[in-house]
Amino acid sequence: MGNIPTITKNLLIINVLAFAATLVLQGSMGIDLNNIFGLHFFRASDFRVYQLVTYMFMHGGFAHLFFNMFALWMFGVVVEGVWGPRKFLFYYIACGIGAGLMQEMAQFVEIYLQLNSQSPLGIGEAFVVMGQLAQQLNGLTTVGASGAIYAILLAFGMIFPENKIFIFPIPIPIKAKWFVMGYAALELFQAMTGSGGNVAHLAHLGGMIFGFFMIRYWQRHPSHDFSQRRGPNAFEKMKNFYERHSTNEPEQPQQKQQTRTESDWDYNARRKAEQDEVDHILDKIRKSGYDSLSREEKQRLFDQSKRQ
Repeated sequence: MGNIPTITKNLLIINVLAFAATLVLQGSMGIDLNNIFGLHFFRASDFRVYQLVTYMFMHGGFAHLFFNMFALWMFGVVVEGVWGPRKFLFYYIACGIGAGLMQEMAQFVEIYLQLNSQSPLGIGEAFVVMGQLAQQLNGLTTVGASGAIYAILLAFGMIFPENKIFIFPIPIPIKAKWFVMGYAALELFQAMTGSGGNVAHLAHLGGMIFGFFMIRYWQRHPSHDFSQRRGPNAFEKMKNFYERHSTNEPEQPQQKQQTRTESDWDYNARRKAEQDEVDHILDKIRKSGYDSLSREEKQRLFDQSKRQ
C-alpha cells in the first residue's frame, strides 16, 4: 500500500471501510447503508442530492467490491501517477456523478415508457404520476463505483492507447485502446438488449462518456486548476515534475524533424523496442509507484507520451 498513490490508496480504503460498515450495521442494527447512501431514483421519496456522490462508495456484495477495487488499483495507480492527485480525484468524482446522472435519465425513460404503454401521457404528466408512486420507486437504487472505474479505464486507454495489457480470460495481450472500445461496445450491447441482470450498464457508459469529453476538453484547453501552466495535453504535469528535479544542464537546440530514411523493417523493429521499454516502465509504476522511476525513465515516458 505504501507504493500506491495517495488518492487511489484512500479511495481503496474508504470503499473497503464503507463495505465493512454496511455489513456490520446491517447485521447488528438492521441499518441498510446502501438504502441511505445508495442513489435512489430522483422521483422516489428517499432520493437525496448527496446520493450522487455517496452511491459510488457503496457496493452490493463482496464480488462487486473486489472487481471494482482491483480495477481501481490496476489502472488508477498509473493514471494518478500521470495526472497527479488533484486532477485524478476531480476526474474520478465528476465521472462518478456523471454516471449517476446517466443512470437517473435511463430509469426515467424506462419508467416513462412503461407508464405510456398503459395510458398515453406527456412528460409533465409522467412527472406527476411518478411523484404519486414515490414510495414504490424507492426500490430503484444504484450502488457501486463502476461508473467512475470505467472512466479510469477509459483514461488509461486514452493516455496509453498502444500499451498492451493482459486481461482474463483473453489469452493474448491486447492494446489498451482496443480493450476500452471493446468494453464500451459490450456495455452498449447489454444496455440495448437488457442482458446482464441488474447491472447498471448505462451508468458505466455514462462514466466513460463524461470522461471522454473531459479528457478531450483538457487536451484542447489545458487547465490552470491542476498546476498545468501550458501544454497541449495531460502530460504537461509530468514535464513540469521532471524539470523541477533535473539538474541544470545547458539547453540543447531543437533539431528539425528529419525525413525518415530507414527501412520499414528497421522502423518497425525500433518502434517495437520503444514500446517494450514503455511497457517495462509501466510495469514498474504498477509495482513500485511513479516515484520509483529514475529521471531517465520519467523523461522516456514523457517523450513517448508526446507521440500518442
